[in-house]
Amino acid sequence: MTTRTEAGPFPSGTARPESKLRSYARLGKLDVYDYYPSVAVALSAVLLPVSGLRPTTIVTLTLFLFGAVCVVVAMVALDDVTGYRDGSDAANYGPDDPLRNKLRKPLVAGTLTLREALGFAWATAAAGAVLWAAAVAIAPHPPTWTVVLVVVLFVVSVQYSYGLKISYHGFQEIFLAGLGAALVMGAYGLAAGHFSGFVLVQGVLFGFGPLLFGVYSNTNDIPGDRAVGRRTVACLVSPKGNALFIGSLCAAEFLTGAVASATGIAPWWFVFLMLPVTALRVRQFLTGFRQGDIMRARKLGFPAHRAGTVLLITANLIVGAGATG
Repeated sequence: MTTRTEAGPFPSGTARPESKLRSYARLGKLDVYDYYPSVAVALSAVLLPVSGLRPTTIVTLTLFLFGAVCVVVAMVALDDVTGYRDGSDAANYGPDDPLRNKLRKPLVAGTLTLREALGFAWATAAAGAVLWAAAVAIAPHPPTWTVVLVVVLFVVSVQYSYGLKISYHGFQEIFLAGLGAALVMGAYGLAAGHFSGFVLVQGVLFGFGPLLFGVYSNTNDIPGDRAVGRRTVACLVSPKGNALFIGSLCAAEFLTGAVASATGIAPWWFVFLMLPVTALRVRQFLTGFRQGDIMRARKLGFPAHRAGTVLLITANLIVGAGATG
């Protein structure tokens, strides 16, 4: 397999299909914003009573949000760099897969060079580090565990597919869920100044969202990932084993809320509030593994995650309203 070091030029007389700005936005996957509402979940947990909300809390969460955008953008840009170099993106977005839009991978499409992509990735990573450092500095009473979490989160994120290549060595699925949970807990810890078991449960449920469209992508990408040695669960097990794994994740998502409600970590009604997400997961799973439409199942994961996020925010507002009533 041939590795690649630089995006090729456009053929003579061929116009660039889109602007550099649009290509950078594609490289940073700015249209896939599903990690960023983690800050809204954290905010909803400290919002009520509004009279007790400090201006510094809003500033802290704003800085954390912009930092999260920069860090995630850097992470996915570096993922594209690695995918371009090892050829997996060319395989997964090539002519044999007409359902994947090649322009979503600017290096494969040739709309950005490797040098441009690396410069963009490291510039956004640096911006993310500065913004998160500012958020920690401004937070009134940041707990030590939160500061450590934010530092670890930054270091690990840029190693997702670059450097240590966490996603290549069997940890991708854990990372996808852990990133979501850590973003919720990091934002909450800075804003609230203490730990909450209920918010941790929400963080885990939030992390299931990106995980449960990521595993469908992995199912589609098995040939390209296997060719470069990317050890996702989809690559390591049989098709039946992969379906069982994804089904188990759906069950684990439901059980997380159910156990939290049963043990008092969450209100008794929390499990019932989250049932619409479970229904959407059943539909997603059947679409992927009964109807055999993996990419449509992946697409269904986005509204499921976004609905779940709205429900998590709703739960926090209900709890907050009850505490002030």
